[in-house]
Amino acid sequence: MVSPVSVWRFWMTEKTMLSLKLATPQQFLSFGIVGVLTNLFGYCLYLLLTWSWLDPKVAVGFLYPIGAIIGYLGHSRFAFSYTGSHKRGISRYLQAHLAGYLTNLSILYVFTDLLGYPHPLIQAIAIFAVAGILFILFRFYVFPQRSLT
Repeated sequence: MVSPVSVWRFWMTEKTMLSLKLATPQQFLSFGIVGVLTNLFGYCLYLLLTWSWLDPKVAVGFLYPIGAIIGYLGHSRFAFSYTGSHKRGISRYLQAHLAGYLTNLSILYVFTDLLGYPHPLIQAIAIFAVAGILFILFRFYVFPQRSLT
């Protein structure tokens, strides 16, 4: 089993920190804009669906793929200027979002089902936690830069 300490040590290595610095402010800004617009729309739909009748985890299961599709279009074009194969990009994008989706469900399960916190608050926090994970995966795995020069 991987411990949180070993994950932290991996991310804090000099090589990883240097790579994170290579992300441009434009990428952060574009990623943020695409993410905020996509997630604001998705969160409003989430609140509407859960207020109306749907279980929070079912709502996330329904809305997550819709947000992922919209996000691919925005992130590949605007945030990372991806020029590689879209077949490869979409495949890796789906893998990254599977990790994001499972993280989101885990956060909801632990904090709402086990610990009893209100799901609207936890889902709002989960959006930011998953966004951080996805930025790193998008930057280095889904939409890698071919050359740094």
